[in-house]
Amino acid sequence: MATFFELLPWIGLVIVASVAILGPAIKIVTQWERGVVLRFGKLAGTRKPGFNLIIPYVDRMIKIDMRTVTWALTERQEIITRDNVTVHVDAVVYFNVFDAEKAVLNVEEYKTATEQLALTTLRSVLGQSDLDELLAHRDRVNERLRDIIDEHTEEPWGVRVSLVEVKDALLPEGMQRAMARQAEAEREKRAKIIHAEGEYAAAETLKQAADIMASQPISLQLRYLQTLVEMSGEKNATIIPLPLDLLGSIAQALRAAASE
Repeated sequence: MATFFELLPWIGLVIVASVAILGPAIKIVTQWERGVVLRFGKLAGTRKPGFNLIIPYVDRMIKIDMRTVTWALTERQEIITRDNVTVHVDAVVYFNVFDAEKAVLNVEEYKTATEQLALTTLRSVLGQSDLDELLAHRDRVNERLRDIIDEHTEEPWGVRVSLVEVKDALLPEGMQRAMARQAEAEREKRAKIIHAEGEYAAAETLKQAADIMASQPISLQLRYLQTLVEMSGEKNATIIPLPLDLLGSIAQALRAAASE
């Protein structure tokens, strides 16, 4: 009967063979991944997170990260808008894989493909937009970018674009100075309009007050007395009040003398 020491080489050989066979068969898929299994190069299914076994040397598992990917432009892009203004823009794209099988079978590198598509679409859409739209209605531009990119990636590649944001649009210095002058002129225009409206309202009020005083002479006397009270508040003022009737008589006498 063979002793243990005589069987030891065979036991070691069995252990090595078991590790060589079972090692490639054990696959651990993390919570944020999905494992796409290819058997002899053909799709054999998708494995969920956790402990998984595959047929060694027959199956091949490709793990796909399902988390959201944040891709930002490495450098500002120089773009000419529809109204022939050169701007340098910076953007960021958020996307994630929702169908791991399509991301493996229908596109070679889904990240690179999505990034290049986003860059091309960014230049195309911004080139068809006016500068005013890019500055004042950036949310519309972002929504249009997202819809176009998502249309080309969601169905064929299993990649969903959740958000596209144009972070910054840098204008040439000459354009910035021109826009500053335009904004200053617009503010001056509004100030003059408000001042003119105030003058018009004051004139209307004075006209109404004059009509009331003309129809009610006593109101003129009350206003005269009120003015005297206000002037008496000045410490250095010397006031000599004259009756309005006397002033009226003097005015009539002067007019009569002038007419003669």
